Amino acid sequence: MNHRIFVVAVLLLVIGACSLSPAEYDVRTKKGPQKVTAKLEKNHIEVIVGGKLFTRYKFDASQKYPYFWPVCGPASNKSVTTETSEPYPHHHSLFFGCDRVKGGNYWQESNERGQIASQGPKLIRESGNRVVFTDICFWQQPGKEPVIRDMRRITISAPNKNIRIIDFKISLKALTDIRILKTNHSLFSARVVPELSVKSGGTLINAEGKATEKGTFGVASPWCDYSGTRSGVTEGIAILQHPDNRWYPSKWFTRDYGFFSPTPMYWFEDGHFDLAKEHILTLRYRVVVHTGDEKTAGIQEIFGQYQQTTRRSHSQAHMEFLQRNVIPRLHSKR
Repeated sequence: MNHRIFVVAVLLLVIGACSLSPAEYDVRTKKGPQKVTAKLEKNHIEVIVGGKLFTRYKFDASQKYPYFWPVCGPASNKSVTTETSEPYPHHHSLFFGCDRVKGGNYWQESNERGQIASQGPKLIRESGNRVVFTDICFWQQPGKEPVIRDMRRITISAPNKNIRIIDFKISLKALTDIRILKTNHSLFSARVVPELSVKSGGTLINAEGKATEKGTFGVASPWCDYSGTRSGVTEGIAILQHPDNRWYPSKWFTRDYGFFSPTPMYWFEDGHFDLAKEHILTLRYRVVVHTGDEKTAGIQEIFGQYQQTTRRSHSQAHMEFLQRNVIPRLHSKR
């Protein structure tokens, strides 16, 4: 074999070996994943892990925005998030939205102020060690042209019996010039059930070990985790920000009653964010639903693994480049 071809082949093997997904390798137990299946219904996608309901992605035309509910803990099989609860019943479990977008409200109040309307998700992978689906949504007000087209890709996996992972990637394309005014009601968010909140004895903690609303509010951190004990079972949910995100690591808007969100738009120095027509803003988040607290679940290690997806994506692109361009030229010179 030509020496150069041999070297490139070895490089390809090394790169490929480093590209395991979180569903193929569990950093703590080294065990394989649980089976995940997804089924598209009329107004939701139902996701089953190990034969039990994990979550539904709800997208009915009447909703303010699509959202995940329930989001069931691995041990209790009960949702760690609430579909609606006081105060602020418009917090629907695990969701993406934003207020003050070109005069519209895509977070709360009636659909007349604005709605993120799903065009109908598509299942890409229905079963195996992960499921994958996509959704296209238009941000619009009744009788008006949409101002944003968002394209989301959702991957759900279960590395072991104690961990569930939702990888959420969303690309927002401006269909007109967009200005978003300073707001705390923005982007990816979760609302835990009251039983897991700090007010009920639960734990809210960030990557630096700062706790409660007092220690985490307005603090930039790669991740935050909410956990607590309910009926003798300790479970929680973490939101991880991807290092490629704009504003990473964003500051967090947190509440002891159970809400948390990496919310950069509340701390804009000039009071607004502009997205020009045709420009795209892409954001990625990883949600980890787990048994035990953040230490038991290994959230820091899972975040370390998530960080590697930046390098992994670059490696995959490089591998494809080699396969398309370098190896054929080497063969042609033999």
